[in-house]
Amino acid sequence: MALLTVHSFPDPVLKQKALPVKEFDEKLAELADNMLETMYEERGIGLAAVQVGVLKQLVVVDLKSGEEDISLREPRVFVNPHIVERSGETISEEGCLSVIEYRAEIKRAESIKLEFQDLQGEPRTMEAEGLLSICIQHELDHLQGILFIDHLPMLKQKMVKKRLAKLAREAA
Repeated sequence: MALLTVHSFPDPVLKQKALPVKEFDEKLAELADNMLETMYEERGIGLAAVQVGVLKQLVVVDLKSGEEDISLREPRVFVNPHIVERSGETISEEGCLSVIEYRAEIKRAESIKLEFQDLQGEPRTMEAEGLLSICIQHELDHLQGILFIDHLPMLKQKMVKKRLAKLAREAA
């Protein structure tokens, strides 16, 4: 396995839309493994392929990412995922491996129904609620070129993006 580079705002790759996965092969499985390894290393709970510069509809999630005992982890891989049902509403604080040093309260659906494919290309359906639902919605936004800060009110969004761009320039 190899660690991948997580792209940070304002990198333009983060605004690009991912393309559907058509080939379910060893390279896809290796990418998913590398994404999981990168997510664990970065202490995240979700990662979209777009965040590592790969424009494929691939997302990995593990709410138990912080577990030192790897037998307790629960890695999930979603290929070509899309939400078919949303219900309820919740507001929670979100952060992002691609938006360093910023967190904000974001409104999302409380629960979702998701259709996706597994690494073998088999169709799957899953329902999620709570933190898992929030995490999946956040990662699926990445596949559409949307960052969680894009959900902020316009004025706040402009201020935050300006500040984050300045921090990125200073760090470069």
